[in-house]
Amino acid sequence: MNRQVRWLPYLFAAGAILWLVELTRFAAYLVAPAGREVLKKALADGGITRNVNEILVLESVLIVFVCMSAVALHAAAYYGLKRIRVWGWITAVIVSAGWSVILLGIPVLVFLLRRSTREAYGIS
Repeated sequence: MNRQVRWLPYLFAAGAILWLVELTRFAAYLVAPAGREVLKKALADGGITRNVNEILVLESVLIVFVCMSAVALHAAAYYGLKRIRVWGWITAVIVSAGWSVILLGIPVLVFLLRRSTREAYGIS
């Protein structure tokens, strides 16, 4: 494996761990009665006055889905990059593009799109 891309899979493994930690924190907050009350209060402060419990369930399902999707994408990028597969590179580009929304993924995206990185994964 090219020395320049050896660290790349571990960056995406760290992203998967980050999302798993966030998912665990949210689940702990949701399970605790005091945490649920804080979430309900936040919804009420946001203008939700009816069906607060239903909205909380809907919001929780959405957050869990987004976190699990992020974990799955990061894990796919990790395993694909580790095995030097084209689909790993493609997944890494998708994840980096998603992170670039908050400016964090732009340097990684630029690195992934460099000719030497593409050639390391068999993409010319």
